[in-house]
Amino acid sequence: MEDPLFTFGVIADIQYADIDDGYNYTKTRMRYYRNSLSLLKGAMNEWASEPHTPQFILQLGDIIDGFNVKYKTSESSLKKVLAEIEKLNTPVHHIWGNHEFYNFTRKQLMESRLNSSRCQETSTKFTEDDGDLLDSTYAYHFSPCPNFRLLLIDSYDFSVIGRDPSTDKHLKSSKLLKQKNPNEDKNSPKDLAETRFVQFNGGISTAQLNWINEVLEASDKNLEKVMVAGHLPIHPGSTDFVCLTWNYEKVLALLQAHPSVVAYFAGHDHDGGYFLDECGIHHLTFNGVIETPPESQAFGTMYIYRDKMVLKGRGLIPDRTLSYRKA
Repeated sequence: MEDPLFTFGVIADIQYADIDDGYNYTKTRMRYYRNSLSLLKGAMNEWASEPHTPQFILQLGDIIDGFNVKYKTSESSLKKVLAEIEKLNTPVHHIWGNHEFYNFTRKQLMESRLNSSRCQETSTKFTEDDGDLLDSTYAYHFSPCPNFRLLLIDSYDFSVIGRDPSTDKHLKSSKLLKQKNPNEDKNSPKDLAETRFVQFNGGISTAQLNWINEVLEASDKNLEKVMVAGHLPIHPGSTDFVCLTWNYEKVLALLQAHPSVVAYFAGHDHDGGYFLDECGIHHLTFNGVIETPPESQAFGTMYIYRDKMVLKGRGLIPDRTLSYRKA
């Protein structure tokens, strides 16, 4: 059988906390806070034993749970999780989700080991419409193999969590959220026409969209295949509507306009999901480790070939063979 060009591991929503099991926000699903670390250890052991050790791990966000703030264990819990995920001795590319912002400020994240952009030559500082430099994002891209590229985007670039309340971006985000969500509890989608406008979601600024467009234009020209990753899903077919990026239509239209884009990876929706859109982009939402029963698993290994991607899933995540979109 043909060897893959490269492989990488994918895992989402670990949300570790050293607390007893409990229920999700809507009290409908069990969350296994301590066991999430055990499932991570299992994933690391399996990746280490694979014939092709993953070239890197893509961690799709929410690495520790927001409950750590209550018990003042954010730093210690993060240290525990990173100690396990770094045992594989392979690069880890971290995306920031809402739980990162419950536990840490953007400044803290930029200075932490969760800022994997610091190790990348292509990390970016893109300019806002008003000319101010946006320097508090991890967004970057890299090429793990000739003709292939991974682009990590910041789903909470425009949001009310993780931003200093005095900043223009926070004020604009807060104004939009109040317009779209009149509920007193801004995490509640009750009676909303557009349920995605909740506080635990966010959007992507015009500045970042312009930067993404520039990256993809170069990839189109160079005939690359690009996999894009963000914490929040961008296609309604791949997730519950309540988990979508605020301005998902703009993000989706941008990616669909570039023939280089072949896939979009997300977390956030713990139930997972998959959809092949009309342009041939594969939208994969990975199941959350936090709501995975102890007897199961939730991670995958992506095998990249010249003509396709093959996902070998574990537990709740099914195997998939994903052909590239036609240029």
